[in-house]
Amino acid sequence: MNIIDTVERELGKELLPPVNVGDTVQVHYLIREGDKERVQLFIGTVIASKGRGIRKTITVRRIVQGEGVERIFPLHSPRVQDVTVTRRGSVRRAKLYYLRDRVGKATRVTELLGEKARRSKAEDKAIRKQMADAAAAAEAATEGDEEADA
Repeated sequence: MNIIDTVERELGKELLPPVNVGDTVQVHYLIREGDKERVQLFIGTVIASKGRGIRKTITVRRIVQGEGVERIFPLHSPRVQDVTVTRRGSVRRAKLYYLRDRVGKATRVTELLGEKARRSKAEDKAIRKQMADAAAAAEAATEGDEEADA
């Protein structure tokens, strides 16, 4: 079991954005159209979080033209460029599958306010800074490798 954990640590992303069930998120997803690639936003509410390690996934639900659309995103996938939390949700369930049966304004999740929201914003900002620093360090390492090869 220890071997699997070490392989997962090597292959997965260094840091993941803190995403909880009930949050409204923007998932920046890389899609391929023909021979071009572009980043598409999928904005919705996280209704489920599942797995751990490299297998961690979130299920995001949104309403498009009156029809509910759900997508499951593996967080460690290279196709998932970024996950940005726009609103923190205050929920008392681990899975929000009951939102599937609701229509209109009943699908809204109450926003997390007060001290908890401030604390989570500060934690999110610190993790985002660590992610940016790690990306910059990786970029510098690849540039150093290219210069050594030349």
